[in-house]
Amino acid sequence: MSDFTKYLLVFLVSMVPLIELRLAIPFGTGMGLPLLQVYIVSVIGNMLPVPVIFFFARKVLEWGKDKKYIGKFFTFCLEKGEKGGEKLKAKAGRGLFVALLLFVGIPLPGTGAWTGTLAASILDMDFKSSVLAVMLGVLLAGVIMWIVSVGTFGAISFIA
Repeated sequence: MSDFTKYLLVFLVSMVPLIELRLAIPFGTGMGLPLLQVYIVSVIGNMLPVPVIFFFARKVLEWGKDKKYIGKFFTFCLEKGEKGGEKLKAKAGRGLFVALLLFVGIPLPGTGAWTGTLAASILDMDFKSSVLAVMLGVLLAGVIMWIVSVGTFGAISFIA
């Protein structure tokens, strides 16, 4: 497999909801790609959907929540965004920007750019501060995953 194909896979994996760059970084380093380039490609791929999510996801989910085949999934996504938004609001008060940044930045399942952006949209945060908080959160999550990847693959290479 060519390096271009590997980077493309990393880019595409980083765009997938719920796994995002949390999997893309270890995936890319596991394929032997340089960590800095994997980090950059993952961050770009993870951030690319953010404006679309902010402006359209809530509208699409609202539209589809009562449809026969997609309703349950769309309702799940809406509820996930609403719960995330309410948790942020309850804990943050005026510090919503920092809370959103940390919500996105702590690499746990369901706390990435997709859910954070949807939560910001549901909370009616302004676009500019939402994108900035999500971007900083993605950068933080990427650094954490970088450290985890170096530790994991370093330990594997040490054992082998």
